[in-house]
Amino acid sequence: MATLAPASSYDRRREALTTYFDSTAQKAWIDLTGEAKVSGIRATVRAGRERMRATLLEWLPLDLRRARLLDAGCGTGALSVDTACRGAEVTAVDVAGGLVDIARERAPGFLGHGRIDWRVGDMLDPALGSFHHVAAMDSLIHYSAADMAAS
Repeated sequence: MATLAPASSYDRRREALTTYFDSTAQKAWIDLTGEAKVSGIRATVRAGRERMRATLLEWLPLDLRRARLLDAGCGTGALSVDTACRGAEVTAVDVAGGLVDIARERAPGFLGHGRIDWRVGDMLDPALGSFHHVAAMDSLIHYSAADMAAS
């Protein structure tokens, strides 16, 4: 009988995040990242996330045609859509399948030269391939400093 290796701190945290974002936090993230009216505090968080996304987009080339981008922890997909509209071939991955479902539903039918491959899974999965750019907005912050550095 084969024995399984003990789960790493990264694996344990990823599993906890999967449960949290697919249950307790799902509605809150859908509202926060959508057009729903939210409380004053959540409106401040929404505005901060929009500024952070704008900053990430400023750091990327305007023309992303022929570039592969990993949106690690894509959530409801706003950054994925923005970069695909610049022409990127985006792999958008999140551990929360419910949020990826919302991202698919919200994505426009036409992305110009870009495209998005929506995935449920681990942002560190080597099967995702290699990329010219990696964005991990609100993803690595959930992990220990050692796991962030290793990632």
